[in-house]
Amino acid sequence: MEDVKRKIESASSVYEAAEIVFDEIRRITGSEYCYVAYVDPENGDSVGIKFSHLTPYCDHYESIGEARFKLPKSGIYGGLLGYSLDTGESFFTNNPAGHPAAHGIPEGHEMVSQFLSVAVKDSDGILGQIVLGNPEENYTEKHLRLAEEIGKAYATVLRRFYGGEIPLR
Repeated sequence: MEDVKRKIESASSVYEAAEIVFDEIRRITGSEYCYVAYVDPENGDSVGIKFSHLTPYCDHYESIGEARFKLPKSGIYGGLLGYSLDTGESFFTNNPAGHPAAHGIPEGHEMVSQFLSVAVKDSDGILGQIVLGNPEENYTEKHLRLAEEIGKAYATVLRRFYGGEIPLR
């Protein structure tokens, strides 16, 4: 795990770090799906920059280099995808439809039967998010802890980006 964290932390851009996070966390957790995002410091939008293709729109998102989810005026992203961003708490569920924050799956979206979300944060707040879905076996606390460790390394990269030390791309 230390090698993976060092690899992420040595990335020369946020996109490079997201690629590493995407590949490594899927491998480590056995997850089929992944979504890696940062929170835009200008407007609070959640910006997915590396993601599995789960909807017909994902090809479009990839062509523009991001999947942007605007922060509503309420300041709450809402839904299962927004839950860790709204609460600052990482979590998993092996029954996404039964989670209190769930409000259904968008039309055309692949079915997600297990869901894990990490609020990527440091002492100054939430910087991004890592979301996983459909592992080979149900998620456990061990998967969550491993994902949180990777999230800490990604937070280091995002803090460097926010500080102007590395570029987004």
